Amino acid sequence: MTFDVWWLAYLALGAFTGFMAGLFGIGGGAIMVPLLVMIFSASGVPQEHLLHLALGTSMATIIFTAWSSMRAHNARGAVMWDVFWTFVPGIILGTWGGTLIAAHISTRGLAVFFAIFITLVAIQMAFNLKPSPHRGLPGKPGLIGVGAGIGVISAMAAVGGGAMTVPYLSWCNVPVKRAIGTSAAVGLPIALSGTLGYLWNGWGRVGLPAWSVGYVFLPPMVLLAVMSMLMAPVGASLAHRLPVAALKRGFAGILVLLSAKMLWGVFHG
Repeated sequence: MTFDVWWLAYLALGAFTGFMAGLFGIGGGAIMVPLLVMIFSASGVPQEHLLHLALGTSMATIIFTAWSSMRAHNARGAVMWDVFWTFVPGIILGTWGGTLIAAHISTRGLAVFFAIFITLVAIQMAFNLKPSPHRGLPGKPGLIGVGAGIGVISAMAAVGGGAMTVPYLSWCNVPVKRAIGTSAAVGLPIALSGTLGYLWNGWGRVGLPAWSVGYVFLPPMVLLAVMSMLMAPVGASLAHRLPVAALKRGFAGILVLLSAKMLWGVFHG
C-alpha cells in the first residue's frame, strides 16, 4: 500500500470527529458521514457508492469508539446489562435490516434520509429537547421491538443510536447517567451488526476503491478510528471548562450546514 495524500484528510477528520464527540457527547457519524462523502467524491469514488461507502466506513469506525465508551461507563456501574441484553436481539436484526434497506436505496435517497435525521438531531441538541419521564420500561417484546427500530435508523444514518436510545430510556424513567451508559453499550452491537451488514451488502460491487471490503474502506477506517480515539478524551476534558450549552447551538448549525452541503454535492456534483 503506497501513501495517499487523502490520508491526511482522514487524519484531520478523525481528530475533528473525536474532539467534537468528546466535547458534546455525540456519535461521530453525524460529522463523519457528510465529510467522508465530500472527500470520497473529490477523490473519484463513483456517485452511486458515495453514501454507502461513507456509511459503512463510519459504522466500522464506531466499533472502536463504542467499545471504549462502553468500558468507561461500565467501570462507573452505569450500564443496565439486563436492559442491554434484552435490546440486543432487536438491535442486531434491525441494524442488519437497515443495511439491507440502505443497499437498495440510491445515493440521493440515502442523502435525503440522512439530512432529515441529522436536522432532527440538531434541533434536539440546539433546544435541549427531552421527553418527560412518565412511564416504565416495557416488557421483553417491547424492548426488542424498540431495539429493532433503533437499529434500522442507526444503520441508515451510521450512528451509535444514542440520539434515540437515551431519550427513550429517559422517557421510561431511567436515570440519565444509566440511560447514557446503557446507550453507550448498545452502540457496540449496533456498530458490529451494521459493519457486517455493509460488508455483506457491498461485497463484489464494481467501482469501489482498492482496499475496500464491501462498503467499508479500510485505510480511512483505521486512520479515523485512531485519531478519534486519541482526541475524544481531549474534547471530554474541555467539556468541563467550556460553555458547552452555548457551543451546542453553534455545533447544531454546523451539522445542518454539513448535511445541506452534502445534499447539494450529491444532487449537483
